[in-house]
Amino acid sequence: MTEPVQGPDTNAVNPATAPGEHHESRTDALEGPRLAQLEANLAAVRRRIDAAVAAAGRQATPPRLIVVTKFHPAQDVRRLASLGVTDVGENRDQEAAEKAAQLQDLGLSWHFIGQLQSKKAKSVVKYAASVHSVDREAVASALAKAMAVESDRTGRPPLDCFIQVSLDEDEGAHRGGAAPGDVPALAEQVAAAPGLRLAGVMAVAPLGADPAAAFEKLAGISGRLAEQFPHATGISAGMSQDLEEAIRFGATHLRIGSDILGPRPALR
Repeated sequence: MTEPVQGPDTNAVNPATAPGEHHESRTDALEGPRLAQLEANLAAVRRRIDAAVAAAGRQATPPRLIVVTKFHPAQDVRRLASLGVTDVGENRDQEAAEKAAQLQDLGLSWHFIGQLQSKKAKSVVKYAASVHSVDREAVASALAKAMAVESDRTGRPPLDCFIQVSLDEDEGAHRGGAAPGDVPALAEQVAAAPGLRLAGVMAVAPLGADPAAAFEKLAGISGRLAEQFPHATGISAGMSQDLEEAIRFGATHLRIGSDILGPRPALR
């Protein structure tokens, strides 16, 4: 994975003091019941991950935890960073861009995991270390064009791209994603684009289906992709309800939201 594209070269998780603001007031604002709740939830998820890793015999290759913070405030991301979280996932560009701008001091890696409109590519490449939802040629082209401009402007590192694969029988109807048969051509397009790095595949288990069967299918697609592109071994799979099955079938990146942050707050 690439290094974070914003913020200082540091993994420090202590919140910085904004101009004109006392550090004590910032620290006090982070502490309290919400921090304790997040700490307990995060610990419980990490225990589940550790158990699944041990059951799969993957202690040497544990998955990377991406905490999905959509609809939750930037202050919660600060709390998570204070608990050691370094990777954050967002579904909507506007929300992600705003949070990344507010939290530059944390040196986080931002992962865009939602359906991406081509017109949003210019914005996404300004903050994202990776995009997990490249599912069609138009998106790959838009990201390549945006990266050419952003690389010249800032010298940022390549953008990691996961090809989202539909595992539905009626492919793409519910969760989005490219049909499995379209993955090789899309992978070639991404791999050939300067500024993009083919990282692997991503999928969401179909609604109402057996997640183990879905992730076994994804593992097969990943294996065939890696035969052509040996470096593209990433598998972004597994959410709160099915992380164990995802780990069993080789997930390298987990996208966990509700079991850590709780229910989404009501939108205003």
